[in-house]
Amino acid sequence: MNSIKIERYNKEFVRVISEILMHEIKDEDIQFVTITDVKITNDLSYAKVYFTVLDEAKKEATEEALNGASAFIRGKVSERVEIRHTPELKFVYDTSIAYGEHIEKLLEDLQEEKEEDA
Repeated sequence: MNSIKIERYNKEFVRVISEILMHEIKDEDIQFVTITDVKITNDLSYAKVYFTVLDEAKKEATEEALNGASAFIRGKVSERVEIRHTPELKFVYDTSIAYGEHIEKLLEDLQEEKEEDA
């Protein structure tokens, strides 16, 4: 499938899933979730939905709750996005933000060492 079309679907899914989580999910475990990205396979059968949470201690419980609600969320997505077959949703915790913070901390430490040596 056309990669531009899949990218459009990815962005649309981020927007729609975020709206669904914000307005229609009442589960306490799914509060304060941010959808960071969606990666849909070329055959449109699966979508990995990447998310982050404010409370790092609740990421496992949140992931379980999101995957438990994935059928409901998928149904709501199918109502709002014009797509022949709505992909199965798999929620995955996004580690890229934590990785970026780790790299930033390392760079700050290197800068401090460089300033101390000078």
